[in-house]
Amino acid sequence: MSYPSSVRIVEVGPRDGLQNEAVALNLATKIELINKLAEAGLGYIEAGSFVSPKWIPQMAGSAEVFAGLPVDKSTTYAALTPNMQGLERAIECGVKEVAVFAAASESFSQKNINCSIAESLERFVPVIEKARRSGIAVRGYISCVLGCPYEGTIGPEQVADVASKLLATGCYEVSLGDTIGAGTPACTEALLARLLTELPANKLAVHMHDTYGQALANILVALQHGIAVIDSSVAGLGGCPYAKGASGNVASEDLVYMLNGLGIEHGVNLEKLIAAGNMICAKLNRQNGSKVSIAFQ
Repeated sequence: MSYPSSVRIVEVGPRDGLQNEAVALNLATKIELINKLAEAGLGYIEAGSFVSPKWIPQMAGSAEVFAGLPVDKSTTYAALTPNMQGLERAIECGVKEVAVFAAASESFSQKNINCSIAESLERFVPVIEKARRSGIAVRGYISCVLGCPYEGTIGPEQVADVASKLLATGCYEVSLGDTIGAGTPACTEALLARLLTELPANKLAVHMHDTYGQALANILVALQHGIAVIDSSVAGLGGCPYAKGASGNVASEDLVYMLNGLGIEHGVNLEKLIAAGNMICAKLNRQNGSKVSIAFQ
């Protein structure tokens, strides 16, 4: 079996993870977490989200978070910017990379961002164009690629259509999100077999939630298809407010342990990563969602 020689890990804990935790952390703790993740060797960290604190109070203060981070060319600190207002705030903060998000499910798109898939893609056009004019790279997310809490199974054709449009609009990469964590290796195989007929593997990433304990198995399938960018969340932080019972993204510690076992380079120090996860779980007063971290205690 052939695997990529190296993998780029996209750490989403400080954004995708914390935004779904019940406890809202103070500025110092958020910055401490991000710094510890960078010190562990993670070269790409989603540090915040420029959305209305009315809708996601846990992401309030993202501007202050970016202002408090060190200038480090070896680490990319990215932000989620769902609209032009969010992008403008990111530009003011000197953010070098942003992300936009669409869905493969019409129902989820309406519930999550109050518009159709087509409308969301139209809204992103001026955002992506302005970001690129400002020298900011744009990453795209697609939610519900392996299942929707409202529609159930999502066909690979729907995902392929949205992914192609995001890339055509100017996203350099599209992350495929199993938002409710319902996918299985067979589903992942079918999805990637379809997507890779028209999209190159180096334009795709995977973002697997672990609700049913299938995240690592699904990631393994993605690796076997040559996908070398994996999203993960320290200590398995997070969930999905629109998907009942959905747990967080695959734990970064568990991903790193698996990559170590496969001999795939990633540049992350597992011991330092475990320490970062234990620290944030203590602050959140929650159990660590990483099986590897628990095993190492």
